[in-house]
Amino acid sequence: MEKRVTIFLFFLILNVFSVKGQVSYLEQRKVMVKSQIQARGINHPATLSAMLNVPRHEFVPKDQKVFAYSDRPLPIGQGQTISQPYIVAFMTQTLRLKRSHRVLEIGTGSGYQAAVLSKIADSVYTIEIVEELALSSKNLLQKLGYKNVVVRWGDGYNGWPEKAPFDAIMVTAGAESIPQPLLDQLKLGGRMIIPVGPHNAIRQLILVEKKKNKIIKKNVMPVRFVPFTRDEKKNKG
Repeated sequence: MEKRVTIFLFFLILNVFSVKGQVSYLEQRKVMVKSQIQARGINHPATLSAMLNVPRHEFVPKDQKVFAYSDRPLPIGQGQTISQPYIVAFMTQTLRLKRSHRVLEIGTGSGYQAAVLSKIADSVYTIEIVEELALSSKNLLQKLGYKNVVVRWGDGYNGWPEKAPFDAIMVTAGAESIPQPLLDQLKLGGRMIIPVGPHNAIRQLILVEKKKNKIIKKNVMPVRFVPFTRDEKKNKG
């Protein structure tokens, strides 16, 4: 009898700590949204809700979970990073997403940005050039129940023509210029957000709007992003 009581108490304590851990992460997200995001002018309700409800700690390595809700980018392996929460929210809000929208993301990384987009849009198609990250993010997104996200391993420069046109396109890697295939796959009236500029330097986050007779480009913020990389083998010849 005494042994059974001891075992019961042991699992009860484990459960209490588990619940406390979940509450702690939720409280951290609330603070993150209020102090890092709303305080800097993000006011789009759907974006704020997505940032509050997507568990960022699930998208970072174990040794980075303690910093999951801090105001900075974090390493996720393979020389890549998960963006600062404010940048994620800012880029998301800038696209002015609606529930009916189909979104293309270039640079899946950990899958966090795709998860945020999926909370707002109808469907998200995301491409990652690093095979290990493409596979791990695909598995994680499926495990966490993000059923409206499709992950592809490959070179994002040429977009995803068979799923085009897209209402919105987000590029989460720094390009030296805006890829023409992405402009071609953007729906009329659609919006693209992309960091552009020389590698190893400050880039400009550019908002692109596709109008009937012209493409409108607007510099919105200086940023730092990992480089937009290409599949050199496929690009030869």
